[in-house]
Amino acid sequence: MAQGKLLTPVLIAGCLVLMTGFAIRASFGVFQIPIAAEFNWPRSEFSLAIAIQNLAWGIGQPIFGMLAERFGDRRAIIAGAILYAAGLVLSSFAVTPAAHQMLEILVGFGIAGTGFGVILAVVGRASSPENRSISLGIATAAGSAGQVIGAPVAEFLLQSYPWQTVFLIFAVAIIAILMVLPFMRSPTVATRAELEESMGTVLIRAFKDPSFSMIFLGFFSCGYQLAFITAHFPAFVAEKCGAIDPSGLLASIGITSTSALGAVAISVIGLFNIAGSILAGALGKKYTKKYLLAGIYTARTIVAAAFILAPMTPFTVLLFSASMGALWLATVPLTSGLVAHIYGLRYMGTLYGFVFLSHQIGSFLGVWLGGRMYDITGDYTLVWWIGVGVGAFSALIHLPIREKVMLARPA
Repeated sequence: MAQGKLLTPVLIAGCLVLMTGFAIRASFGVFQIPIAAEFNWPRSEFSLAIAIQNLAWGIGQPIFGMLAERFGDRRAIIAGAILYAAGLVLSSFAVTPAAHQMLEILVGFGIAGTGFGVILAVVGRASSPENRSISLGIATAAGSAGQVIGAPVAEFLLQSYPWQTVFLIFAVAIIAILMVLPFMRSPTVATRAELEESMGTVLIRAFKDPSFSMIFLGFFSCGYQLAFITAHFPAFVAEKCGAIDPSGLLASIGITSTSALGAVAISVIGLFNIAGSILAGALGKKYTKKYLLAGIYTARTIVAAAFILAPMTPFTVLLFSASMGALWLATVPLTSGLVAHIYGLRYMGTLYGFVFLSHQIGSFLGVWLGGRMYDITGDYTLVWWIGVGVGAFSALIHLPIREKVMLARPA
């Protein structure tokens, strides 16, 4: 790769994989009401399925990171795409909550194999040091671009097809991304000392490092907030938001119901996060990453608290979506870049995979608690405030991190 070159085939191919996978993942909240209505399930049943998906994604992330570093990135991506598609196909035939919940394990592992842990490690290795942070930001933004189109496309397809058919269409889309794999080649840019170390040695040293523990704990709230909003915000908006003015601007562009507004809100989050992720990557090149992360979590806390305290209207929904979107995945290039900076590139995929497990434990709790508390209280407010609290915790725990290179030790 030419020194200083930013837009490489690896980056472009990685962006396409992330865009497709995250478009589908971001659409699951749109299916919550139609699936629950068809089978007359409590809201918590489908929520638990999505929660299990997020937990499986987290458990699968370090596994796929290890597979990629042991057998090759492309083989890991192929395995992930096959599992993703299989989970979608089999879910389209499932008629019980237990079946959906078990099959979401396949989907979760599929997301792990085609998601950030594997792709960002490839992109990071293929990037020059001066462009690594911004490259990770661009790749993260591609996931947001998928979110922009995912929920609206699902909503559009559901107007013409049953949800089972839409799942099958999405399965075909996942398999189609394998066509870009010939471009997913990246050099090994680890230092000689890193190459001489075993994975076990690096993992033990990281696990003993308090900074790694703080990065791990800090990523929890990111998963909690993002997964809760992705899974429950469309339904939350549909039930709580004020009516759409039939003569207003929203109606004039085709948003005539709160159900449609909920899908558009997820899209707006993704749209604004494209800029937010790229900006975070660019800032991570110049400024201390831990302070940027603390600032992002503080801003999220303020935005979420202000939204739940204010009366919910179509305007506040879109304002919240834009504000939260700018902060949505801005943590990802900074967190992955922080792991690469402190612990090196050789086992970045595996180390980031373990950090991402914390993110997905948060995701599991955010999605599951959302559905459970809704069934008990008929409201999402308590779960929302828990998200505000864990966001404040993440802002604080990033501050003591020691952001300096941990040199490899001689074998």
